[in-house]
Amino acid sequence: LSELGSESAKIKAMGIMDKLSTDKTVKVLNILEKNIQDGSKLSTLLNHNNDTEDEERLWRDLIMERVTKSADACLTAVNIMTSPNMPKAVYIEDVIERVIQYTKFHLQNTLYPQYDPVYRVDPHGGGVLSSKAKRAKCSTHKQRVIVMLYNKVCDIVSSLSELLEIQLLTDTTILQVSSMGITPFFVENVSELQLCAIKLVTAVSIF
Repeated sequence: LSELGSESAKIKAMGIMDKLSTDKTVKVLNILEKNIQDGSKLSTLLNHNNDTEDEERLWRDLIMERVTKSADACLTAVNIMTSPNMPKAVYIEDVIERVIQYTKFHLQNTLYPQYDPVYRVDPHGGGVLSSKAKRAKCSTHKQRVIVMLYNKVCDIVSSLSELLEIQLLTDTTILQVSSMGITPFFVENVSELQLCAIKLVTAVSIF
């Protein structure tokens, strides 16, 4: 899926995606939807019920692998849909909704808590720190896998703004996209995402 994401970006840049068979492209999108769904509601927070630290790490690695795989599926799907001169058949509502659902969930539950400690929930029910105190304690070190996921999600958000300029979406979907585009401005340390969100909000306002 990672390779498929990279290759689809190249084909999009070359402007030849529309040369592919529509039936095969639609079939690929339906398969991608299943892969997006697999990681769309997986929590990446550490499982404190595990007996050992090794088990906990293994559990997290497995979850992150599935979440990353779903991000690659999202990227491939939006690369296909935002390529020039694509037939109407590729704008599958279920796939678009699944991409948005995945992106919203992992922004709120995976990325915001990693980049801005104000969004972290203390699993042990400790005292709540003030926003400033939480941010002061924040470590700038990020796991490589989290940084990779963050970059992929930025690309997805950016591509969704392109999709809004191409395809008419339902009011419900537009509401979902709007909230996704506004929230990053209340989160710290996500400047790249905020730039992508500006494009998204602008596309929604034109819509």
